[in-house]
Amino acid sequence: MSRLNGKIAVVTGGNSGIGLASAIRFAAEGASVVIVGRRQEELDKALGLIGGDAMALQGDISRLEDLDRVFDQIKARKGRIDVLFANAGAGDFEPLGSITEDSFDRTFGVNVKGTLFTVQKALPLMRDGGSIVLTGSTAGVMGTPAFSVYSATKAALRNFARSWALDLKGTGIRVNVLSPGPIATPGLDQALSTTGQQDAIMESMTAQLPLGRIGRVEEVAATALFLASDESSFMTGSEVFVDGGFAQV
Repeated sequence: MSRLNGKIAVVTGGNSGIGLASAIRFAAEGASVVIVGRRQEELDKALGLIGGDAMALQGDISRLEDLDRVFDQIKARKGRIDVLFANAGAGDFEPLGSITEDSFDRTFGVNVKGTLFTVQKALPLMRDGGSIVLTGSTAGVMGTPAFSVYSATKAALRNFARSWALDLKGTGIRVNVLSPGPIATPGLDQALSTTGQQDAIMESMTAQLPLGRIGRVEEVAATALFLASDESSFMTGSEVFVDGGFAQV
């Protein structure tokens, strides 16, 4: 198992959920992994699960000074980036009429601004054959009650990939979107807990899934590995769904 043997892989939001599962899988496939997240305690715990020579860097991707510090450290200690999994994201359940400016700024700040500048600041460290993977969502192509701001940010990422694939033409660097459906993650649990209807929403989502169950982070990580590896070498500007059929039928 060495599909990422010798590669340097950076995973934002790598301290939990899909990011952590992907970091663990990348390391198992031979990558030297760097995870980035906001909470140092969670990063330290994640390192114990990833193992190997994994490195953790604390930073908030919505803060450009944090990104500068993070990528300066990666350059000094790793020298390059072969795989960038721009996975960090956030979102709140707020219906139209109750959306706050703070929530809007936070969600767009992390998901859109943060992703854009994560990729832009990583580019000087990437070379021919590099792979950029953005975490999208089925919410980006579906209507979702009380989730319009988050959904809009994920739709923006989808167009980022299309446009950046053209901007990167001739560099040998690929960019694709990985869009999960309902996946059992701490982030989903936290977002649903604010609604007061967590069980009802989960039951409704599960009922809409052709596979009849919520997805696992390991299932998303397997697809992240495919997009990160040379096995997807003829893919760029694409979107791959791991959603149990949620947005497909």
